[in-house]
Amino acid sequence: MAAKCKFCGQEIFWMKDGRKNVPHELDGGVHNCEEMKKSRESFKKMDRGGLSPEEIAKYEAQINEAANKKKK
Repeated sequence: MAAKCKFCGQEIFWMKDGRKNVPHELDGGVHNCEEMKKSRESFKKMDRGGLSPEEIAKYEAQINEAANKKKK
């Protein structure tokens, strides 16, 4: 079953590689388009030691509130 890459529109399919799903092109090679690479580089990178315990608690509370709203 083929899908389309949301970045470049090329036909791809997904295969399990260890614990990750990896996009492959129809010829069997791994799919790495420039648009996908650029979007991954723009993700916000967080440093584990960069957050104080208070900030972590605040984020956890927000996540838990959102999860509880979905349950109801």
